[in-house]
Amino acid sequence: MTPAMFGYMRQLAREDDKDESEAIKRELAAHASREGFTLERLFIERLRADEESAFFSLVDALKSAEVRHVIVPSLWHFARLPGLQAAMRDHIEREIGARLWVVQGSSTPRSNAS
Repeated sequence: MTPAMFGYMRQLAREDDKDESEAIKRELAAHASREGFTLERLFIERLRADEESAFFSLVDALKSAEVRHVIVPSLWHFARLPGLQAAMRDHIEREIGARLWVVQGSSTPRSNAS
């Protein structure tokens, strides 16, 4: 049985982004598979005020599940500001103890978690 991995992405609040979201989901699933994982669940942050934060849902799921790997298309999907990207990454890796896999810019995870 292959280990599970969660995915996370940010989506603009436009209706025409469904095809782009599906393409990113396929890319994340393919990358996870190449690394020996199964993309179990994808958390999609939609930039609308009326929805619960997908990042907080992801963190809650990591705390309650046995999944210890998260894949993102790029750090931009966390936030546009580098400082906030770093804070979100550190929260996943150091406070939760999960490994973060970034598809664009790196082929291996950078993690301080054991």
